[in-house]
Amino acid sequence: MANGTLVAGNVPVMAGARAGSLKRFARRRSSIAFVMTLPLILIIAGLVAYPAAYAIYLSTLNRRMTAFIGLGNFEILLESDTFMMVIWQSCFFAITAVLLKALLGFWLAHMLHHIPNKGQRKWRGMLLVPWVIPPALSTLGWWWMFDPNYSSINFLLNTFGVPSVPWLGHPWWARIAVIIVNVWYGTPFFMIMYLAALKSVPEQLYEAASIDGADGWQRLRFITLPMMRNIISITVLFSLIVTFANYDIVRVLTNGGPRDLTHVFASYAFQVGILSANIPRGAAVSLFMLPILAIASFFILRGVMRRNKEEA
Repeated sequence: MANGTLVAGNVPVMAGARAGSLKRFARRRSSIAFVMTLPLILIIAGLVAYPAAYAIYLSTLNRRMTAFIGLGNFEILLESDTFMMVIWQSCFFAITAVLLKALLGFWLAHMLHHIPNKGQRKWRGMLLVPWVIPPALSTLGWWWMFDPNYSSINFLLNTFGVPSVPWLGHPWWARIAVIIVNVWYGTPFFMIMYLAALKSVPEQLYEAASIDGADGWQRLRFITLPMMRNIISITVLFSLIVTFANYDIVRVLTNGGPRDLTHVFASYAFQVGILSANIPRGAAVSLFMLPILAIASFFILRGVMRRNKEEA
């Protein structure tokens, strides 16, 4: 009886302890945040982590995917002149396009910021149209404008006495055409992000700077840019990742030509892996983006964290 009473008496004690631990667990913000983000974590694991791990596994197989060859696919790629050109072209394309998008997006955001709110809605809607249209569809329109026989751009150039430009037939002009289309498509994203950042800058800072005699360039240099440094860094990093993985614009506009000189990692991985039926080597091509983007992410995010610590 004594033992039975003792056990029975322990039941409510244990139940109370469990209830207390559950309450403490629920009160922790980190625990609640983990539970709420768990579905997203599972989605990322299923759609990002697993495919990435499987791509690493595929890159270590031979063409028939029947034998393990280690880093053999990477060695073959690094010995290929075509792939070395793909690396150079991808870096040139991504860095040039992102810089142009950042500059144009900042200029457009700065112009919109000084327009009254009623007119600002209209201009925001019109300038966001390139970003809303599916890239493959809009690239078809650009392909028609760059077409050597029916190019509307060359027609305008000829009107002013400028000779026609072989937009898609010459390697450098083809690279410029791909960059133009990417900039046209991606600039609205920078614009809307920078416009939101500009609206978060306190007007009192500009008023105080004006009282001190600061001109427009000084207000931009010492107030606007320092207040926007983090959003500029994050936007550039996000756009750099997306631009490196750009596929549809290159595929529709040039298909990697002429002579495979406009391929980027994504389009060349498709050509090698799908069209040439060498999936392991195509996976190896796609994995070359990882170290480049990892290095860029490390330095950009380190700068953001350092500035946050200084502000704190």
